[in-house]
Amino acid sequence: MGILDSISGFFGSIPGAGQLYTTFARWIFVILAIYILVRAIRSLLSTKTPSEIWAYLSLPNGETRALSHWENVIGRSKTVDVPIDVMTVSRNHGTLVRDKDGNWTYNDLGSKGGSMINGNIVYKPTPVNIGDTLSLGGAECVLVPASLQEQMYNKEARTRLTRKFTPWKSLIALTIFQAMTVVQFMIAEGSELPASVPLAFAIFTGVMWVYSIVIRSLGSTSFEMESIAFFLSTLGLAVTATSAPNEIMKQLLTVYLGICLFLGLCWYLRDLDRAMKTRKLLVLGSVLLLLVNIFLGTNKYGATNWVSLGGFTFQPSELVKIAYILVGAATLDELFEKKNLTLFLLFSIFCLGSLAVMGDFGTAAIFFVTFLVISFLRSGEFSKLFLIVGAAAAAGLMVLRFRPYILGRFQTWMHAWDFPDAGGYQQVRTMSAGASGGMVGVGAGDGWLHNVAAADTDLVFGVLSEEWGLIIAVLAILSIVTLGIFAVRSIKAGRSAFYTIAACAATTLMIFQTILNVFGSVDILPLTGVTFPFVSNGGTSMIVSWGMLAFLKAADTRQNASIAVKDEGLKGDEW
Repeated sequence: MGILDSISGFFGSIPGAGQLYTTFARWIFVILAIYILVRAIRSLLSTKTPSEIWAYLSLPNGETRALSHWENVIGRSKTVDVPIDVMTVSRNHGTLVRDKDGNWTYNDLGSKGGSMINGNIVYKPTPVNIGDTLSLGGAECVLVPASLQEQMYNKEARTRLTRKFTPWKSLIALTIFQAMTVVQFMIAEGSELPASVPLAFAIFTGVMWVYSIVIRSLGSTSFEMESIAFFLSTLGLAVTATSAPNEIMKQLLTVYLGICLFLGLCWYLRDLDRAMKTRKLLVLGSVLLLLVNIFLGTNKYGATNWVSLGGFTFQPSELVKIAYILVGAATLDELFEKKNLTLFLLFSIFCLGSLAVMGDFGTAAIFFVTFLVISFLRSGEFSKLFLIVGAAAAAGLMVLRFRPYILGRFQTWMHAWDFPDAGGYQQVRTMSAGASGGMVGVGAGDGWLHNVAAADTDLVFGVLSEEWGLIIAVLAILSIVTLGIFAVRSIKAGRSAFYTIAACAATTLMIFQTILNVFGSVDILPLTGVTFPFVSNGGTSMIVSWGMLAFLKAADTRQNASIAVKDEGLKGDEW
């Protein structure tokens, strides 16, 4: 720690040196943040995913339709992937699905006219070979291969249109950001700063570089998502250093565990069959976690969502979020299976009911919105969703009737300044601290909001705005929103509905969680007590935030963009 002592001694020996450093450092922090985040955001939003042709289907009228997805619905409806304008063909007649090895399977969806392959009637998923004839309600179609030239174009187009985003420039900028942050804390806290704070930042810097070097050596060329996550996690460590410096090593451990979960899920999602087969085990594990939470959890801020184990506390409901998305996502064939939908509905009811019993209505709201998104992506029907929302509104009114503390939050909503020392205490302090931070903040460790209860979790947007400034706080929000935009855009190029539904559900969860955290802390929405992904001080939340990133990686079809996607040459077509 000799270097740290020398730095502290230098600023201590020169009056005003620390204040001068903070004055200039605040602007440098903003410049570095803009460079790191805008660079990653710009790359993600400018990504163009090519249209890939995997085979053709020759139609009865002589027309040939390109199969540009791995999962295709065939029928008379205008919304299907391969429309056939023949009256004997059902609206959703059947599905034609390709696996990672290039094999095709046809599945009849209970059509009235029936289906045949080479003259044989089929009732269940049946392999289809190139050159086979599909008879759909009497309309004969032939599966035609894509040419070798087109197969080569698939790979060439992905390579040509995929912008390489190597991590080195962002890592250098972020390393400077982290080093300057440590110096800033040394100035703000002086001799009271625990040695664990600079040590934690140094270890995290090393983890970033090791991760990037290893993954880059494996051939990955796109690090936008990791750059965003690394930067937000740096802010998370800084928030912990401000509010609970003695806990920073614990927060660092959760960042490391989150990265491990991210890598583990990327490996898990590489095999679609494996991901689908283990969902029942995930349901069982989630049920057990929630039951443990209900019977062994401790009450904190009105909700029984914390469980203590071996000196550590964690939130089981946070871990269930990942299982919930995996259970809710479905392949194209499963979208038409009632038993699969029934499992998801029953699981959703149990999760929401458990959260209601625990009094964790903020997390319940996040689960419910995620449920709506998954339901819409699975069915495409708005009418049923309106009924569900109506039922949820009625349930919400019952909650307000029987949960007085929830009713109190709603009564304070939009009236925080009328109750500055009562129901609006936290929101008023958050808005005041945020206003005092201005555009560039007062400097890390120089704020006062961290003395208010839950400042580093529910009110963390106020801590960001006060100490780091409005610019960096808004950039943090835009980073989460960008991930959501990328997920929506992945739908058009997604090779399986499983991955696109999971990616959209994961980013919906993170965006809505961010909305509740930010708007709740400034009294635009009721204060619900949820965390800001990657930023809030909370171990389970940090781990799960990294886990959510894996769903986005699995939906990314850019060439060499993800370790969640296999690269097996032309035969496996990059899966």
